[in-house]
Amino acid sequence: MPQKRKSKRNTELAVRRNEENLPSFNRPFGWPGLSPGGWLGPRWWRSFEFPETRRAFADLIDTGKEYRVHAEVPGIPKEKLNISVNSRGIKIEGEAEKTIDEENEGYVHKERTWSKVRRELAFPEEVIPEKADAQVKDGVLEVIVPKKNPTEMKTHKVTVR
Repeated sequence: MPQKRKSKRNTELAVRRNEENLPSFNRPFGWPGLSPGGWLGPRWWRSFEFPETRRAFADLIDTGKEYRVHAEVPGIPKEKLNISVNSRGIKIEGEAEKTIDEENEGYVHKERTWSKVRRELAFPEEVIPEKADAQVKDGVLEVIVPKKNPTEMKTHKVTVR
């Protein structure tokens, strides 16, 4: 049976407990299971969480003859965007995944990122979904949807007192 060599290198890892640096509101009550590192703390719940879907920030602009939707979709390529328009609303969904797997002399770099956005908006008036047009520039999606019955934009000058 081969003997194990004793390494002179220190194999112990330095571990810092984050909960020691955080203010704890539940320790005075004597519930260690609810502390940040306890069995009911955030670390325990992370194993059951679903990946987060971010609600895309969006603007709905009424120009009178059409609606313009500007939605933030950073890092999501146009091929991964799903846009559905019906006569009363729009649904925008997108998903991006990036994997880095580098191995060079002296180091290994592995990283995975995933993001998903979703947004649904209702149009105040009926639109023509077949004539919708979309483009992405610098992480901002712009969708132009013409109205079925264009309305005249009226303006009124308001005096500030």
